[in-house]
Amino acid sequence: MKNKTKVYFILAGALLPLLTTAQINKQETIDEIIIKENRIQIPFQKNNRNIEILTAAQIQKLPVKTINEMLGYLNGVDIRQRGPFGSQADISIDGGSFEQSLILLNGMKISDSQTAHHNMNIPVPLEAIERIEVLRGPAARIYGINALTGAINIVTKQVQETTISANLYGGSSFKNRDEEDKSSVYYGAGARIGGTWHSDKQQHQFYYSKEKSNGQRYNTASENDKLYYQGQLHINEKNSVDWMGSYMYNKFGANGFYAAPGDKESEEIVETVMASISSKHQLSNRLSISPRVSNRYNEDDYRYFRNDLSKARSRHYSNSLSLELNGRYETDFGDFGLGWETRMDHIQSSNIGQHSRENHGAFAEFRTDKIKNIDLNIGTYVNYNTQYGWQIYPGIDLGYHIHENWKIVVNAGSSQRVPSFTDLYLNQRPGNIGNPDLAPENAWQAEGALKYSKQGITAQAGYFFRKIKSFIDWVREDAKNPYQPFNMGINNMNGINTNFAYTFAKGETSYFVNVGYNYLQPSLKTEEGIISKYQMENLKHQAKLLLSASQKDWSVSLANRFNQRVSNKSYFISDVRLSHNMKAFSIYVDLQNLFDVTYVESMAIPMPGRWYSAGVRYQWTKK
Repeated sequence: MKNKTKVYFILAGALLPLLTTAQINKQETIDEIIIKENRIQIPFQKNNRNIEILTAAQIQKLPVKTINEMLGYLNGVDIRQRGPFGSQADISIDGGSFEQSLILLNGMKISDSQTAHHNMNIPVPLEAIERIEVLRGPAARIYGINALTGAINIVTKQVQETTISANLYGGSSFKNRDEEDKSSVYYGAGARIGGTWHSDKQQHQFYYSKEKSNGQRYNTASENDKLYYQGQLHINEKNSVDWMGSYMYNKFGANGFYAAPGDKESEEIVETVMASISSKHQLSNRLSISPRVSNRYNEDDYRYFRNDLSKARSRHYSNSLSLELNGRYETDFGDFGLGWETRMDHIQSSNIGQHSRENHGAFAEFRTDKIKNIDLNIGTYVNYNTQYGWQIYPGIDLGYHIHENWKIVVNAGSSQRVPSFTDLYLNQRPGNIGNPDLAPENAWQAEGALKYSKQGITAQAGYFFRKIKSFIDWVREDAKNPYQPFNMGINNMNGINTNFAYTFAKGETSYFVNVGYNYLQPSLKTEEGIISKYQMENLKHQAKLLLSASQKDWSVSLANRFNQRVSNKSYFISDVRLSHNMKAFSIYVDLQNLFDVTYVESMAIPMPGRWYSAGVRYQWTKK
């Protein structure tokens, strides 16, 4: 342990002397970012919510290759992977369940109505991402139902030039695979190709990626293919049209993923198709509208016995069609946001059955910064669900500038999560069964924080309290009984969150430091002898330290994260990336899990130990 600690401090020390001698000569551009809500657009520095942003430049320097890996370095985000390389992962925010976080792509809801286990089936490669926005706290006033504990919005890049790109990478632990197959070395590899085309009127981008791994242990091999296309047409200065289409094929051995130890021979194949078309219209100097139609189709083929498909096979076909109309009206005193949306969910399944439901929402909000020293955003969302009736989600965000660079923010709001089709109707004995009598989860949260922003520095420290009524958890009395979801009562959560980010430069050398710490204290009371499937593994302590330095064509990054769960399981992971740019080419080398830590993120599934990988990127740009 002493040697590992010594190595860590040597690596950290290689960057810290540079940090202490540098002088600031670069303004952090994060203050210029506009948060991509669907109605009222809010500059980052004027937002009164707990929002963290990870930009494309930061993503490129991190020692990660998938969205799942990247999200592990965001404050308050708990990513629980069942193996690496994007095979399967659950995500939650601030101690909530994986069903309580809403996932969006450019504002389009891509969460799965069958089960949130498929929410991370995202076909977008890292090269196409402009930034990730994490909105923590109840977001129903902004995004509607199922944003109970927060929302993650993936914002893709706008095409600025014509390019052709490729990215090839591979890696290994250089250790033999576990269990009976000890003769082969554990490996993972991937390839991505893409292209963009730009003209005055039209912009197009297309990417194809493939990832493959032989699995760390028996029956955990994975393979996925992703296709992503996005286009845009500028009709004139006041009108434009955007469209998107994607496909993802994900196949993986699911040994121990859902129903250990009996699922040793299980396998899952998931196919996801998404499409959307939207437009923006500036009807006057003050009024603009943006309609959108989107659809998400998902096929899930779960084979409990992959070598015998005649029994214990689950096949699910789900579809979600969404219609939206968002509007914005500007006045001299402030901006009004108005809108309506409808979502129609349908599933046909071998062990869930055939079910449909609709959700209709109308929303209104008002934002102003015209009051001296005050930023105010207030609104409400009125929702009707054909299964659960009417609900109203009011909310308010208030910021008070106590100084040019200091601001106190407070916000409060409510939200709801309706049970998924799996929660309600699953019949997968002897492992899991649903509960058609479940009621929706309802939450109320209040938060206060102090924010600071100046010349490349952004910092925040805050406290929040959340109360969830009719909290849903999957539980069982003993191993002889199946897991089943129940409304467990009230789940209270107290949380403290801090984050400090600093970007600065000296000459041709730039630096980035990001430090964050979060503490969560839940108070859910359960009966003696009840076994929880998910809740007892929530994070209690979470800390991160990201350091990077770039000089001319070289950059080095050190990414560290510490997680401790309420069960007292903890782990500390350090990853390193070294990269070099050579005109159209760039080469990078990653060393992940530097100290070869043994740890799990979900269930009893071990994650890889020390992992070595290398990759090369190529990009041709039309002059």
